[in-house]
Amino acid sequence: MALAALIAVVGTTGARVRTDAGLIEGTPASVSHGASFKGVPYAAPPVGDLRWKPPQAVTPWPGVRKTTGFAPRCMQGRIFEDMVFRDEPSEDCLYLNVWTPSTPPSSSLPVMVWIHGGGFVAGSASEPRQDGERLAERGVIVVGINYRLGAFGFLAHPELTKESGHGASGNYGLLDQVAALQWVQRNIAAFGGDPARVTIFGESAGSFSVSALMASPLARGLFQRAIGESGAFFTVGDGPLAPKSLAASEEAGLRFGESLGADSLAALRARSADDVLKASLGKMPWFGPTIDGYVLPESAYATFAAGRQSRVPLLAGWNADESRSAVTLAAEKPTAKTFADRTRARFGDTAEAILRAYPAASDAEALESAASLASDMFTGYATWKWIEMHLETGHSPVFRYSFDRVIPIAPDTKANGRPVTAKDIGARHAGEIEYVFGALASLPKVPWEAVDGELSDLMMSYWSNFARFGDPNGAGLPKWPRYDKESGYQVLHLGDATHAAPDARRSRYEALDAFTARLR
Repeated sequence: MALAALIAVVGTTGARVRTDAGLIEGTPASVSHGASFKGVPYAAPPVGDLRWKPPQAVTPWPGVRKTTGFAPRCMQGRIFEDMVFRDEPSEDCLYLNVWTPSTPPSSSLPVMVWIHGGGFVAGSASEPRQDGERLAERGVIVVGINYRLGAFGFLAHPELTKESGHGASGNYGLLDQVAALQWVQRNIAAFGGDPARVTIFGESAGSFSVSALMASPLARGLFQRAIGESGAFFTVGDGPLAPKSLAASEEAGLRFGESLGADSLAALRARSADDVLKASLGKMPWFGPTIDGYVLPESAYATFAAGRQSRVPLLAGWNADESRSAVTLAAEKPTAKTFADRTRARFGDTAEAILRAYPAASDAEALESAASLASDMFTGYATWKWIEMHLETGHSPVFRYSFDRVIPIAPDTKANGRPVTAKDIGARHAGEIEYVFGALASLPKVPWEAVDGELSDLMMSYWSNFARFGDPNGAGLPKWPRYDKESGYQVLHLGDATHAAPDARRSRYEALDAFTARLR
């Protein structure tokens, strides 16, 4: 790797790095003294006969390849309004971006590989809120990756299973993530990074991916630390991100083919990318990862229960109000009676324990408990279960956080025709991303306060310290204790006044755990 490295001094003509597929040229960073390389191919375009196949090797190129602008994002519809892109959708989308700091490339820096969220159906490494330039200035190399989404990334089909050679299909998006990590192992030293200090981190579906990569034998040894923000493959039931069997996913794939009038894999591959996308945005099942026996030999729960996961330091948590707005902005607000009635109908003979953990003695208390329960059922419980199981069987340091900042919102924000306050939304899902990347300016209409800049600075320090040492603590930072029984299950609360405290809500997750144990 050292012999392959070739880096020019960053200047007006950009920076050059020799990868294993050829020489690339990036650009000086816009607000720092580092450099960026955007649109670097890590796998061949997954088009034509390569659609629904594992990622293939990049064809080497002669001369210098310009990597100065974002490559296309993977095929997707307009699904989440908070996503802002700087690219166009295409089936040819297996590219990554690299941001380097001003530190000399010989420094062997820690590497942070970001996996974007979006429910496995949307998202891109081009979003301004996850631009890696400012985080890189903390002395790390930041890599942001694209991976196939929706039907393109997660379609299972009996013919695909048969041709695979592994008796598996449906997890092409996860295979893309593995391929990107393999690219990092082969090439990151040329950018000044240390392939033995790689941290994977992601939010929402990206955090689900982190937990899946920890569970997958294919990713073993490709990373040494893991950060999860709001989500893990420990959901239960039949929701869109609950674990699916290969048989169930194959059946969904057959029905998807029928909806396109395609009675064979060849006919499916012959359909245009636009046709496949349009059909996938209809009334078909939500496409997501499958317990396929290969990428995921078993459920993440089973892997972690047996201690077969990657035993790496884990930093994980979620936001205090992940789904608050779904309750507070609903046309019909819960009351003490309706909340109790619905909870009993939903949770059966475990409902009384749930109601003790989420009390509803008044309508006002019912509103708060309903908002908390919605948030916990969305991501909080599953992330908690991931943390707990890794604590029990991972034999590695674990650090847990709660993002509590009531995030400011644009003054003209409305819902259902009425003004919305910051309290209505709270510490919303995905709201921490701008803080982690130092990208508050990506939302120029938001009236940020001094505490937001200070909190962002803290979080960038914690996250980069964890990538460097496997421990988020550092000089001048509030102490972040390990999360374990001996410490009283200490949680770092990231908010107006960042501090650590014993978990005051453990009874909530234990009550939900008793309910979900029956579903498992």
